[in-house]
Amino acid sequence: MIRTVLFRRHDQSLVFGGEELIAQWQAEPDSLLWADFFEHDPEQERQLLLQRFGLHKLAIQDAQRDRHQPKIETFPDYVFILLKGLGPDTGSFEFGTIQIALFIGQRFLVTRHSGPSSSIERLLAEVKEDPATCAAGPDAMALRLSRISVDRYVQRLMTLEPRLEVLEQEITENPNDELLSELTGYKTDLRKFRRVLLYHVQVFDELRQHPPAQVRADHVHEIRDVFENQERASSLATLYYEVATDLSEGYISLASHRLNNIMKVLTIVTVVFVPLSFLAGVYGMNFENMPELNSRFGYFVLLGLMAAIAVTLLYVFRRRKWL
Repeated sequence: MIRTVLFRRHDQSLVFGGEELIAQWQAEPDSLLWADFFEHDPEQERQLLLQRFGLHKLAIQDAQRDRHQPKIETFPDYVFILLKGLGPDTGSFEFGTIQIALFIGQRFLVTRHSGPSSSIERLLAEVKEDPATCAAGPDAMALRLSRISVDRYVQRLMTLEPRLEVLEQEITENPNDELLSELTGYKTDLRKFRRVLLYHVQVFDELRQHPPAQVRADHVHEIRDVFENQERASSLATLYYEVATDLSEGYISLASHRLNNIMKVLTIVTVVFVPLSFLAGVYGMNFENMPELNSRFGYFVLLGLMAAIAVTLLYVFRRRKWL
């Protein structure tokens, strides 16, 4: 599927359509075009990008890959930026990304995404509502799309904060293996968040320090804004990863503490009953020459001795604060 938006500068008008608008754009030197590719035949897409927009075949190849690290590459007539956008909004914390490729020229913006993109849809809605979004130029539209994308990262990360606070309380009051499993899942997702966002920070840092000719100088503040928000999202991901790690380690420490207490009780019980078992074993052998067997009070003396040993050991443990 190809969606196109043609912006005519002379009358500030917008035309929405498909592939047919590309020819009109080429015939009108004063117009701007945004072409969005999604679920289109890869070979037809490749030929269209090569012939109509003059894009490099290796850049197209990178844009069509299902997985590729974010990058920025400058060509004489356009800039190629490859980002990872979040999948559809679900209202919960989860990590799922799609490839979003941006080709930014003087008169065109080409976007290509590997799955449904809420960021693309939001930018399209803004363009329909306000044609001035297109009038600012392809570079401004690309920066606006990048800002929308990073805002969604921040919003997705912020959904995790209240849950981490609840988990901290639950771990203290009612620890269980389900909590540890949930924290482990969060750590896995946050590790992915950090890796992707670090790539994004590098991309926009390079764009900030070495802006190409296709990005106008008066958009330096927008570039810095996107860069700072990418840094913020990366910092949040790192912070929440550290919090999740601390909670996991805290859970393990509490579990170890409970296990130590259980082992202490079992050890005390064992220590108390070892001498009692020894005495019971000795006098349970019933040899004929054991003088205590013929003693009238031998049974009661032995019981008293065993009770005295148990009480003495418990008293010693209590004094040492082992109980």
